[in-house]
Amino acid sequence: MSKSHKALWDECLTIIKANVTEQQFKTWFAPIVFESYSEDEHTLLVQVPSSYVYEFLEQYYVGLMSKVLQRVYNNKVVLRYRIVTDKTNKISQEVESDGPSAVENPQPMTRGNKAPTTLDAAVPQGLNPQLDPKKTFATFIEGDSNKLPRTVGLSIGEHPGKSTFNPFFLYGPSGCGKTHLINAIGVRCKEMYPQKRVLYVSARLFQVQFTDAVRQNRTNDFINFYQSIDVLIVDDIQEWANAPKTLDTFFHIFDHLFRIGKQIILASDRPPVDLQGVKDRLLTRFSCGLIAELEKPNVKLCVDILNAKCRRDGLKIPDDVICFVAETANGSVRDLEGVVNSLMAYSIVYNSNIDMRLAERVIKRAVKVDNHPLTVDDILDKVCSHYNVEQRFVFSKSRRRDYVQVRQISMYLASKYTKMPAGRIGQLIGNRDHSTVIHSCNTVEKRLKVDKAFYAEISSIENSFKLKK
Repeated sequence: MSKSHKALWDECLTIIKANVTEQQFKTWFAPIVFESYSEDEHTLLVQVPSSYVYEFLEQYYVGLMSKVLQRVYNNKVVLRYRIVTDKTNKISQEVESDGPSAVENPQPMTRGNKAPTTLDAAVPQGLNPQLDPKKTFATFIEGDSNKLPRTVGLSIGEHPGKSTFNPFFLYGPSGCGKTHLINAIGVRCKEMYPQKRVLYVSARLFQVQFTDAVRQNRTNDFINFYQSIDVLIVDDIQEWANAPKTLDTFFHIFDHLFRIGKQIILASDRPPVDLQGVKDRLLTRFSCGLIAELEKPNVKLCVDILNAKCRRDGLKIPDDVICFVAETANGSVRDLEGVVNSLMAYSIVYNSNIDMRLAERVIKRAVKVDNHPLTVDDILDKVCSHYNVEQRFVFSKSRRRDYVQVRQISMYLASKYTKMPAGRIGQLIGNRDHSTVIHSCNTVEKRLKVDKAFYAEISSIENSFKLKK
């Protein structure tokens, strides 16, 4: 019986092959493997090598496949995919096709930017959490730069509102994975507590909703809705810096949720102390839980992220290309993903292998490459100039406080802005060992989190780097 169904599937492939180009068939349909057919449920199960192939088939060929299946099997067939997510560990997942109607006749979104109403709040099952199901802890690769925020985020996801990490304030530069992490927290909350009202919203959408509510004289409905949320996740709150009315309204929402033990998660590109235009009463509330910095991933973590994406999508990219992309993407996870997607697209369209030549071609179009990288000498020069200290004293064995401070700051900035290992940085700054560099970096990082004046000094030095370029 299974052989006859396999023969029917082969017939489907023959028809599809006649309706697409040879390259399209070879790329997207030849890798599909027939698994089984259920006569009771009229369900066809096929295996695809990656989520990338599955998404492409669903986006561009689901209509063709549905018509062919119906013609060959003489009835309406439910198509299911088994997606190989990790070839090494033989991990896969099953997903049912959305069908041609969902793709070819999309329904326009209504009320997309309108403020929520009290009716929305009264119907829990009607609340869309606005979470990205692909951004989970399983796909958030752990490294030295994100270990603390990831660990805390996982704890919050499993025990929302019941830890000392409330509110959880996450900050870091663009592209370091903030949105992924706060999404992952929300997804874990929904997995653990399906009944909880979890909502992810960008600061900009929140402001648009609030403006609409004011214009329609429905501000109370707007506030009541947000005060009914169990886990509120707000992204990019630095965008409220010049929106005092939005901030005042959020203060009342925040205060209510915090008092009744609801979880609040906030993300920004800067720490609370640098949020200009935000009143102290709100800043003190932002700071009363946990403030965690998410740093840009180092080269090792970038390599791990790229390897994980390749395993997940069933891609084969040479190790030298992986290392090149990791070193060139300037620590941006967003750039990493964009480069890999571009490599895949170029290799498919031009039927070429992914190699260093293709990677260099794609990098120039996808990533802003720094053609004038900072050197340790540049950093030493700027730091010594800022503190009016001669470099020879930094290289000396002196333990004088101002010399030690310049030495530690130089090591910290060299570690942050160059790709040199700690041992090499130590050799260039006073012939110190790698443990001295690591200790210096930890000392500076701790002080940055508690000393506002020191943070301003370091920021001033870093801005001088930008002016140099």
